[in-house]
Formats: sequence, structure tokens, C-alpha cells
Amino acid sequence: MAHDEHNIAKKGRGFPLIIFGAFLFVIAPILFKAGSVEGFLTIIFGFIIGGIGFYVRFLRKKKIP
Repeated sequence: MAHDEHNIAKKGRGFPLIIFGAFLFVIAPILFKAGSVEGFLTIIFGFIIGGIGFYVRFLRKKKIP
């Protein structure tokens, strides 16, 4: 068939990074006191890792004319 490539399951590239970034973002306030540098850095790293995962999963293959 001409459209068999649409039926193939996409690999999970990027999705684990999104999940890990969200996990860091949620767990940081639980593990660290409010106002601590470690908690702030954990939240920032969660955003960075999740952003990389979002880019890899959704934006990298888009073609901009």
C-alpha cells in the first residue's frame, strides 16, 4: 500500500525526556525547601530537559517553507 508508513508506530524519541522533565518539575518542591538554590536549579533543568524532549518529539521534523 502507498500509505503504510502512517500505520507504523512512532518511536518514543523525545517522549521519555518530556516525562523526565515533568517529573523533575513536580518533584523539586517536595525534595527541597522553598527558596533553595537546588530546588530552583531542579525546576530549571526540568524545563530544559522537557523542552528538548518536546523539540525532538514534535518540532524537529516540521518543515517550514
